Amino acid sequence: MINVANILSRKDPRLIWVSPDTPVLEALRIMAQENVGSVLVIENNTYCGLLTERDYARKVILKGKHSADTPVAEIMSVDLPRISPEDSIEHCMELMSVNNIRYLPVFQQEKLVGVISINDVIKAIISHQEQTIQQLTSYIHS
Repeated sequence: MINVANILSRKDPRLIWVSPDTPVLEALRIMAQENVGSVLVIENNTYCGLLTERDYARKVILKGKHSADTPVAEIMSVDLPRISPEDSIEHCMELMSVNNIRYLPVFQQEKLVGVISINDVIKAIISHQEQTIQQLTSYIHS
């Protein structure tokens, strides 16, 4: 069974984050530079929320705000479900589907250890299916 720890082991272990008072424009620059769709929002080593491209589109652009003057704290997502490295990939898919979200913060007890995206989940499923197909093919040909 694939779990969150399997996904995290394949990802860059760095946490990409900004502080709550960071202007949205700067956070977007960091996201573009790192080629990611979200950044963690952390203050005094404490998780505050997550800023996503969707937050930007819905809470800045559509509301006529300016990304240079709007702090991340005004638009970040704060109510995301938390998962642990032991959680199954199926559980993650269910949370993402039910809550209509694309990112989940991962906590080991109370410590933030990463973020997984819907793309991470899809890649893990595809990889697992490819391995299963290879094993079945080997079995059939042996």
